[in-house]
Amino acid sequence: MTTDPLRLVVFDCDGTLVDSQHAIAHCMDHAFAQHGLDCPGLENTRTIIGLSLPEAITKLAAPNRIDNALIEAVTAAYKTAFFTLRQTPDFYEPLFPGVRELLAELDRRQWLSGVATGKARRGLDAVLARNELEGRFVTLQTCDNHPSKPNPAMLMAALDETGVDAPNAVIVGDTSYDIEMGRAAGMIAIGVDWGYHDVETLHASGAHAVISHFDDLPDILDKIWEDDRDAA
Repeated sequence: MTTDPLRLVVFDCDGTLVDSQHAIAHCMDHAFAQHGLDCPGLENTRTIIGLSLPEAITKLAAPNRIDNALIEAVTAAYKTAFFTLRQTPDFYEPLFPGVRELLAELDRRQWLSGVATGKARRGLDAVLARNELEGRFVTLQTCDNHPSKPNPAMLMAALDETGVDAPNAVIVGDTSYDIEMGRAAGMIAIGVDWGYHDVETLHASGAHAVISHFDDLPDILDKIWEDDRDAA
């Protein structure tokens, strides 16, 4: 008698679980302006969401060729701005549709779930608390202890923590950084089309599939894993 292997579904946060683009762009513009740099604006900021803050700021400020000290200062200003914004009564960072229903379905299937995000742990904890999702994920990986995406370190740590083999794990994300990270970790990489990188970019980065709603995810994973089993 054989038993199904342990499965793990790891989610990106910004652009996948929550729509945080406007808050991130607002705080990035504030931090850049505070240090006399041209504000990147929403469209440019969308391209770097998912990276750790220092790398994101470096990419956005590349024409200005800022040094490490200024990168650290802008990073600190961004963190302060986001902390302040988060305390305002009208702060808005909604879950995308279908998150809660999908997590319930993963529980029903006894698949584990986790998060791998470029956010700091404090920011991730705030997102989970605001949306009453504390305790819903068995592994939480953030930029505090790992290099920025697309380095696979966060996913390798998630695999180590859960004891799941890479072929039985998936990363679900909205950016090429998520897809490249998943591929580098030997995991299945699924893109979502409601986030901050377009579908063509996700496919070009190596996504096994791109979904339009969380309802689609379980069936797609079932097919991928069934095909892998048949090919073995």
